[in-house]
Amino acid sequence: MNLNRRDFLKFAGATTATAALTSLPIKAEATEHFTGHPDRKGILVDTSLCIGHNCRRCEFACAKENYLPTPDKPPEDASVFDQRRRTHPDQFTVINRFPGRSEDMPVYAKKQCMHCDEPACASACLVGAFKKTPEGAVTYDASVCIGCRYCMVACPFDIPTYEYNSALHPRVRKCTFCFETKLKEGKAPACVEACPREVMTFGKREDLIKVARQKIARNPDKYVDHIYGEHEVGGTSWMYLSPVPFDSIGMRTDLGTTPYPELTRNYLSAAPLVMAIWPSFFLTLYLFNKRKDQIAAEENGKHKEESA
Repeated sequence: MNLNRRDFLKFAGATTATAALTSLPIKAEATEHFTGHPDRKGILVDTSLCIGHNCRRCEFACAKENYLPTPDKPPEDASVFDQRRRTHPDQFTVINRFPGRSEDMPVYAKKQCMHCDEPACASACLVGAFKKTPEGAVTYDASVCIGCRYCMVACPFDIPTYEYNSALHPRVRKCTFCFETKLKEGKAPACVEACPREVMTFGKREDLIKVARQKIARNPDKYVDHIYGEHEVGGTSWMYLSPVPFDSIGMRTDLGTTPYPELTRNYLSAAPLVMAIWPSFFLTLYLFNKRKDQIAAEENGKHKEESA
C-alpha cells in the first residue's frame, strides 16, 4: 500500500469521519427518562434496630446465597468494626459501626448496592451489562461486560468492585438483590430473611415510603426527619431511617436529587465516539509508519545496488 503525505492525510480524515459516522447509533444504556415501575420492590432499613455486634447474619446469609466465601471474622468478633469496611468482590454487603447519641448506643448501618431507580452504572455502561428491572433490582450480565469499569467511576455510592485477581474472566461484582433466586419470585432477599431484629422491611417501594413516614411521625424524637434514598440521585430501591444524621453513618448527603444519568449524558454520548476514533487513529499511524519503513528499506536497497 503506497501512501504519500497527501494520501496519508486523506486516509486519516476518511477513517476518522467513518469512525464518527459509524459510532453515532451507539449509545450507552441511558435511563435519564426513567419514569419508574409502579410495582417495583424495595427495602427499608431501620438502622435504629440493628444490633450489629454478635449478629451480622445478613452478611453470612448474603455470602451463602451468592456462593461467596464465608466472612473471615465470626459474629462475636467485635474487632471487625475497628475500621470502616466497604464491599468487595467476595462480600456484597457489610455492617459498619458508627457513634450514636451516646457511647453505649452505637448505630450499625448496612452497606450494599442501593439499586438506584435511574442507575449511573447502567448509564455509564457502553454495552448494556447493567439493567434496571421492573422488580427493582439493578442486574449485571458478565457475558457482555468488556471490563471498562466505567460503572465503578459513575456509581455515587462507590459500590461496584472488580475481580482484579481473576486473570481469565474478571467480573464487576456487587449486591444482586437476590434477583435470580428470590426477587423474581416475589421473595425477600436472603439478608432480609436472616435478620432476627426485622431491621429490613421488604415490599413495594411506594408502600415502604408510607411505612417510613409513619415511623417518623409516631417517633419524631427517635428518627431524623428524612428517608434516605427516597429522592437521592432520583431515588433508590434501598432506603434508610436513622436516629442520627445520615452523614455520620457513612451516607453521602451531597448527592442531590438529580439522577446521575442526566448529569453525565453529554460525556456518555461522546464516549463511544472516542472509542471508535482512537482505533482508527492508531491504524492510520501504524500504516503510515509501516509505509515509511518500507520506503526507507527500498531506498537503502537502491543505494546498495548503486554502490555495487
